[in-house]
Amino acid sequence: QVQLMESGGGLVQPGGSLRLDCAASGSIASINAMGWYRQAPGKQRDLVASITSGGTTNYADSVKGRFTISRDNGKNTVYLQMNSLKPEDTAVYYCNAIILQKGYWLARNYWGQGTQVTVSS
Repeated sequence: QVQLMESGGGLVQPGGSLRLDCAASGSIASINAMGWYRQAPGKQRDLVASITSGGTTNYADSVKGRFTISRDNGKNTVYLQMNSLKPEDTAVYYCNAIILQKGYWLARNYWGQGTQVTVSS
């Protein structure tokens, strides 16, 4: 059994900062890419940022220069530091990871339960 547990969402004023954490736990052999997606009401779920096991990062154009993704491989944890937040960043943020479970041959795509980020004055 593998789980992704997110934390760190909340309400913040425009221009403020938040950090999201996502820890993977369970019977994990290895973790490949990890990332964050977001979904606003009535919209599709879109990639915000991703990071490979080697540390290569990728960002959506809308968050470049404001958000930073990082990971601690020893803790099986991925972070999303969000600065200069805008109202349009309001969404449910989901953690995603490609995980090879112990005893399995193929890695699977796992999702966290989602955490609400609201940017409003």
